[in-house]
Amino acid sequence: MMLAKPIVRGLCLLLLTTCSLTSLASERGTSQQAKQMLENATMMIQERGAEDAFITFNDPQGGFVQNDLYIFAISMDGTYKASGANPHLMGQSLANVSDASGKPIGEEIIKLADRIGYGIIEYDWLNRKSNAIEHKFTRIKKVGDYIIGVGFYLPETAQ
Repeated sequence: MMLAKPIVRGLCLLLLTTCSLTSLASERGTSQQAKQMLENATMMIQERGAEDAFITFNDPQGGFVQNDLYIFAISMDGTYKASGANPHLMGQSLANVSDASGKPIGEEIIKLADRIGYGIIEYDWLNRKSNAIEHKFTRIKKVGDYIIGVGFYLPETAQ
């Protein structure tokens, strides 16, 4: 009977760990959700104007922050106009930001938007939900004089 208690405790811990990992994985936005969010953000800028849209993008209750997905907006020189994950970035520059491996992602985002107007970049970034450096993708699109984007991580099983 004494052996049963540690086994039950072990099974409970295993169940809690599994549920926590499943919860973390289910909180990850998908590529398709990121694409839809980017389309919705594009429409908002076109319908309401950039400045009004930026206010909404910065509002956690504005519909553009969902789990680990959020819209960011920068000017063509890389200055943040909005960041759903961290509105305090407004006014700072993304232009010279590099990823965890030294890849100049700010520069890549600006070049891609300038040359083609849309696309996806890949880089290694700190996932604030898991607190680990993970491979991330960001969809970007040039809308008027601004670049908007939304990043997403691969599902846990694909890492």
